[in-house]
This record gives sequence, structure tokens and C-alpha cells, in this order.
Amino acid sequence: MDRRQFLIQSCVVTAGAMLPLKKIFATKSGTFNTLRRNVGYFTERGGTIGWLACKDGLVVVDSQYPETAQHCLEGLQEKTSHPMDLLLNTHHHGDHTAGNPVFKLVAKKSVAHENVPVLMKKSFEQSDSDSEPAYPAETYTDSWKMDIGDETIHANYFGRAHTAGDSVIYFEKANVIHMGDLMFNRMNPYTDRPAGASVHNWIKVLSEVMEKYPDDTMFIFGHGKPEFGVTGKKEDLGVMKNYLSGMVEHVEKGVEAGKSKEEITDLKELPGFENFLYADFWSLSQNLNVVHQEVTGKKWLEI
Repeated sequence: MDRRQFLIQSCVVTAGAMLPLKKIFATKSGTFNTLRRNVGYFTERGGTIGWLACKDGLVVVDSQYPETAQHCLEGLQEKTSHPMDLLLNTHHHGDHTAGNPVFKLVAKKSVAHENVPVLMKKSFEQSDSDSEPAYPAETYTDSWKMDIGDETIHANYFGRAHTAGDSVIYFEKANVIHMGDLMFNRMNPYTDRPAGASVHNWIKVLSEVMEKYPDDTMFIFGHGKPEFGVTGKKEDLGVMKNYLSGMVEHVEKGVEAGKSKEEITDLKELPGFENFLYADFWSLSQNLNVVHQEVTGKKWLEI
């Protein structure tokens, strides 16, 4: 399974998702799911899109790819005639930002963490693409918020984790959070060390999110193993945190025992997490190699 196939598979969700949904409907391409107070999510191909659609507000979180972004936009325009107020990007990866041009044509504002356009530019310069990305027009450092209609939307940066620019997007009144790729639900995650990722910090970020927000918060995840879906609760963040902690513990024990890097990282499945989805494009061994670099003192890339 290559990265593209993995992203296609990982965003598939059945109607039997983990949270009770008020409404589910499928367009000719893609599926819309409503959670609370006009907030929901859209799945087709790539990272999960979050949305707010009501008579006095229209917001999207992440944008997938141009074709799927267009499908999402058409479906949202069936929900409300209100002009698009805002596009938010949780981080810079292409399966979450390649559809930006579609939404930026109609959105009044586009926002992301300050490292996102920097990382998007670096990725573009290292690619073979002739089309420069559509960068978010406005950035923030630690926190940002905006009132749209009767909803208040927050973006918060808790530090390096999946990348060095991951935002947690909180719809305050609905009590719904979009985690972006801070959450791979029951999946071995992609850890972008060249973009400043840190597994140790990722564990701390998940802990801080679990402590900061209400216990009944609903969460939208960037990706999920199909039978577990892309929505969940704090308990699911705890599973992800335990998985990352398990990787760290495995590497630390191996280093303390004097094992070679190859002996430590040559692992197909993490014990206790055999039910996770393990993709070929980014293996557990690659994640363990990242952790090994951290444990042995190699610094991440400075953004």
C-alpha cells in the first residue's frame, strides 16, 4: 500500500461511526456527517474536512484535494447560502491543503499556524510540482479565535508533534474539536521529523488537549482505521497517547540494553497494539527510528 492508497483507505468511514450523528448523507462523491450545532465533517479522499454550516456562518477546516474540495463546497452550499467566512488548515500536508485554491476563491479569510506556510513552501520547493500551493493568508503563533454567527472558533498550537505546525481547532459552543493529524485513530501515524515532528512532544500535546477541554468533547480526527472511524472521544486520544508512549518505552529499553538501532527498530507491530492499521508507506520501524533519534539526542529540524 503506497501513501496515496493509504490516505484513501484511512479516510473511509461507515455510517456506524463511533459517535451519535444527527444526520448523514452522501453526495455523488463524498459523505457529510453532522455532529452538533451545525458542525460536522466530510470524508472522501485525504485528511478529514471539518465544517460549520448555518444561516449566518460557513467555515471549513482543511481542504483535501482540489476535486474533493469542490465536492465538499457544493455540498456545503446546499446546507447554507451564507458566503464562506473562513478556511482553516490544521497543518501543511498536501492531503489537508491541496484543495486550498478551491476554498480560497470564496473564503473571506484563511488561517493557519505561522509554520504552515513555511513548511508548505519547503515542500513545494522539494517537489516536482509546477503549481505553487495556496498559502493561508493569515497566521498565528500560540492562539487565535474568531466569532462566526453564534459560534466561537479557536485555533491553538500546543507545540511540535506530528509536525511543527499542528493546530487544534475548537468549535466552542458545539464543543467539537478537529485534531488534524494529531490523531490517527487506531493507526500507526506518520511522523514528519523533517517538518519538526517530535514523538515525545506529541505525547505531551495529547495530554494537554485531554486536560484542557471538557470530558464530553467530540473529536474529529485526520485519519482513522475504517472500522474505528474518524470521530471519537477523549478515550481515543488516550489510546493514541499510549501507542506513542509504547514506542518510546520500547526504544528506551532497547537502548538501555545496549541493542543496535536495527535490533530496536525491526518491529512490524507494537505489542499490545496489534489491532492497529500498519501501512507500508510509513511503517512502525520508521517511527521507531524517529524515536531512536530523539532518545539518542539527535535534534529535530529547526523551522
